[in-house]
This record gives sequence, structure tokens and C-alpha cells, in this order.
Amino acid sequence: MNIPENLKYTKDHEWIKVEGDMATIGITDFAQSQLGEIVYVDINTVGETIGAEEVFGTIEAVKTVSDLFMPVTAEILELNENLNEHGDLVNSDPYGEGWMIKVRLTNPAELSGLLNAEQYKTLINA
Repeated sequence: MNIPENLKYTKDHEWIKVEGDMATIGITDFAQSQLGEIVYVDINTVGETIGAEEVFGTIEAVKTVSDLFMPVTAEILELNENLNEHGDLVNSDPYGEGWMIKVRLTNPAELSGLLNAEQYKTLINA
């Protein structure tokens, strides 16, 4: 199971990579493995500010649809347009080409409530 040390994680299996007041968000390797083959990612919240733990979109796998939860309060600036045609990028490269959104943080203090890699490993028993 790939769990990069340089990211923060949520209990709902999203990851966030912070660079200044900007961040990239996606779902973890564990999450994509549990969902199975990803067929569609539906995010239509670009331009909106979404609160921590609020839904920012959905992800559809062959057998299920799951909500995507915002790790911290942020304004969604961009979505990964490649996922419209290639949802399977989430399966093959969840921390790289399978990223979902780019955001501007509005309350960076919320980052302290997220899990580090070791805490996330414990959560998923890895």
C-alpha cells in the first residue's frame, strides 16, 4: 500500500498536498483499491468554497458511488479534466495523474486536524 510521507490524510481516505496556501486533493491508494475500477468522477463545485468534511463531488466505481469529502475549508480552483475521459487514472496513479482538485486554503489551521502518514497507516491497519 502506497502512503506517501509528504501528504496529510483524512479518516474518509482523501489526501492533501499543501504548497503554501494552495493544495492538491485526491483519494488514497487504499480508497481506490476498496472502490475497485473507477469509471467516473463527478465534481461540479469549481469556484465554490467548501467547508471541511463537506462533500465536494462523487466518485463512481463499477459497483458503487461514493462521496468525496473536503479535508479542509478551501476554494476549489481547478479540477483534473483528464478524469472526465480517464477515471482509471485514479486507480493507476492516485497520488499523481489521478489527483482530483486544486484549491486555495481559507483556514490553514484546519490542517493540524488531519492525519500524518503513520496515523493513516494505523487507521487502515497497513
